[in-house]
Amino acid sequence: MFIQASTFFASLTPDERVFLLVRHGERNHITPDDPDFGAHVGLTDRGREQAQSLGKCIPAEGDICFFSSPVGRCVETAEFIGKGRGIENPPIEKLDCLAEYFVQDYDEYTQVLREGFYEGICEWLKNEAAGKPRGDKEAFAPLAARSEEMLAMMLEKGNTRFNIFATHDAWVVPCLTHFCEMQFSPKRWMNFLTGMAVAVSPRGKRIVPVTALETGWLEF
Repeated sequence: MFIQASTFFASLTPDERVFLLVRHGERNHITPDDPDFGAHVGLTDRGREQAQSLGKCIPAEGDICFFSSPVGRCVETAEFIGKGRGIENPPIEKLDCLAEYFVQDYDEYTQVLREGFYEGICEWLKNEAAGKPRGDKEAFAPLAARSEEMLAMMLEKGNTRFNIFATHDAWVVPCLTHFCEMQFSPKRWMNFLTGMAVAVSPRGKRIVPVTALETGWLEF
């Protein structure tokens, strides 16, 4: 169950730091025959408004930093979250890992993209849950180990109270599957500006699925 980002941020205690892994805002359509799989596709006007609205949910007390996949729509998302928080042209550190964190074999991954993006990822997650033996040429890395590595990377990189990581659904879905035991299918996918919030304090950490939109789900 996704909770509203505004509700999550309002629930924070003064000693909690936040690490938000979030999918970019609404993008323009990507066609199946796109030669670069939509790498050039940017946000819609509504996607920019969505990101700015999310930024307005983040409390004004506390410093903030931004990280992003190098892909334009993710950088744009981080930029407009910053604008919503009242920061014009926020510094954004581009991380290659946020564009490819779970990829193990690029040739195999490219084949998955060509044959069916949603189907390929869901098949991988299903096989991981079933503990099926991995082949020599797996497109994706082991789910549990890589998810834990991704969280560790976020906790290491982010050194402010609010740490925003704008990325792609392909890398938020695995983390939500691993940490929150959520289930996805090609017919029921995660929405734009939806993700995983990690609140860290001296008492420990809590991980919460959040969305900045009316629902965290897309139905196909």
